[in-house]
Amino acid sequence: MKRSWTALAVALAAIFAVAGCNDYGNTFQNNTGASISFLSPGQTSAGGADFVMTVNGGGFVTKTVVEWNGKPLKTAPTLDSGGNILNETATVPAALIAKPGVATVITVNPASGAGNNGLSNPLAFIINPPPNPLPGLTSIAPASAPAGGAQFTLMLNGSNFLPTTDLSGGSQVNWSIAGTQRKLTVLSGTSSNQIQASVTADLLVNPGTTNLTASVTVFNPPSPAPVGCTTVCTGGGGGGSTAPATFTICPSSGCPPGTAAGTAATALVAEETPALSLDGRYVAYTAVENDRAQVFLRDTCEGAGADCRPHTALLSAAADGSPANEESHSPSMSSDARYVAFSSAATNLVEHSPPGRQVYLLDTCAGAGDSCKPSTHLISTDENGALVGTESILPSVSSSGRFVAFLAVTPSHSSNQVSDLAASGNNSGHRQIFIRDTCLRATNCTPKTTRISLLAGDGSGPGAKLAGPSMSGQARHVAIVGANGATLFTRSVAVDDRIFLAIANQQE
Repeated sequence: MKRSWTALAVALAAIFAVAGCNDYGNTFQNNTGASISFLSPGQTSAGGADFVMTVNGGGFVTKTVVEWNGKPLKTAPTLDSGGNILNETATVPAALIAKPGVATVITVNPASGAGNNGLSNPLAFIINPPPNPLPGLTSIAPASAPAGGAQFTLMLNGSNFLPTTDLSGGSQVNWSIAGTQRKLTVLSGTSSNQIQASVTADLLVNPGTTNLTASVTVFNPPSPAPVGCTTVCTGGGGGGSTAPATFTICPSSGCPPGTAAGTAATALVAEETPALSLDGRYVAYTAVENDRAQVFLRDTCEGAGADCRPHTALLSAAADGSPANEESHSPSMSSDARYVAFSSAATNLVEHSPPGRQVYLLDTCAGAGDSCKPSTHLISTDENGALVGTESILPSVSSSGRFVAFLAVTPSHSSNQVSDLAASGNNSGHRQIFIRDTCLRATNCTPKTTRISLLAGDGSGPGAKLAGPSMSGQARHVAIVGANGATLFTRSVAVDDRIFLAIANQQE
């Protein structure tokens, strides 16, 4: 009897010795099907199209099926001239490689007889993230600072920047001087065309009497291998470094004339009223950068969560992040800071912009989530041609950002007057008040521009200043100043001798 128990124990030990775990967590006898050696290809980038994968090895039979994470694929054998099976090909649908990861590939032969499971050994197929893009750097601000200065935030404009949440770690900002490179701390709030990085005071060292220059570049790391990869983990690649931008470190005595920071610091900028969001968190304002007025948005993080970092974004910028190539002024903001209108003489904000100063509306995507992409829209446009030959300035935005009221001026062509209305303060020529319905956040709506008043060209003296409209939150009323000679194309209420409240008849 003891011999019988001993024999049974030996048999059980032998069974457990050859047992293993398959890819799906079940215990079974060792694989008895084909033996696969390698896959071709063995990896691809996520988001690709359908492709054909070749499974190489031996032991394939007529009805061998290739499985991908337990799902059978459309399989076909490759035969030699003698009809022998060389390998198996399988079509992998695009849906199976939509996201980065690691898939298990195995073949299944029809089971025949007891103890034959028909399974091959498993191989891993790597689905890498898409290659990271090569970044571009168009400008930095400020572009100079005196030695011994305090820590400041450097704004970099360009394209293809990666957020800090990217699996690669996000775009890196490198500061190089005298052969030494330092990686700057990137602040939160990075967008695809703008990065903010912290320049610490210890980098602003210049013991001499002439300018020193540092090179600033943006580097995108290659996309990493997916989580769970253990073999051939090369990742998706891509990335790279931008061409350098030059930052000038002036002597401690200050930046010489002509240096960007020195010129900006001494520039005389007309005072402009900043715009504030309803909750007080966001402030839009005008400031001088590289001798040119630009519009900025400051997120103060007032009332926001602890993870919010205050930062400033350039609003008067082209699609590639480069600053407006002419003066920008007079920001007006929707209540939630999602939309900011401003006037600009720049020609690079939108394609085919009209000459002269125009009114633009920027969707800042504030509070709209990562799927939103900032975009700039031309507001001073009219399908009926009423704005041809005019310059448009001083916008006022409704609470939702849908409606924008603005002043359009027909510049005087007399020889003793200039057409640069902002520089001269001259308001000769007809002044017209328009309201643009952008149809943003509206359905079944067609954008249109409505003229609500026409003012004669009075007050053309050198001290005269232009005054723009002011719109109520729901866009139903527009206040107009300096309208003693106005023709109002809508019902109005007289407030004072020169101030009228026009009933706009708009509806948010």
